[in-house]
Amino acid sequence: MAVKKYKPTSPGRRFVSVSSFEEITKTKPEKSLLEPLTKSGGRNATGRITVRHRGGGHKRMYRRIDFKRDKFGVPAKVAAIEYDPNRTARIALLHYVDGEKRYIIAPEGLQVGATVVSGPDSDIKVGNALPLANIPTGTVIH
Repeated sequence: MAVKKYKPTSPGRRFVSVSSFEEITKTKPEKSLLEPLTKSGGRNATGRITVRHRGGGHKRMYRRIDFKRDKFGVPAKVAAIEYDPNRTARIALLHYVDGEKRYIIAPEGLQVGATVVSGPDSDIKVGNALPLANIPTGTVIH
């Protein structure tokens, strides 16, 4: 993920750095994997402000991320790398062979069109998920 640094053309632009969005390949999220995200805005059940200075910001939808990676032995193709407003990491949309779609946290170096597999018999490649007991010491993981 590249970082874009701005020149100090004004006091507000000085020391500003933002993420470049060049690795994103899809603008609209997968609707079947979206859930509404409600914000409390620092208010309790009766509607009173109980925590000050909370709230505001742009409206967001939650993207359901597969953290378990429990489809063992089923290969999936990376369909897109997407933006997620709820985290700083990018997410990858996977299309499994059996037709299911899931989001995962996109590791650095994962490309669109790559095939990923999870399970204890998986190869040690970018995007694959396997138990820590099967990963050799010194292997870079995310």
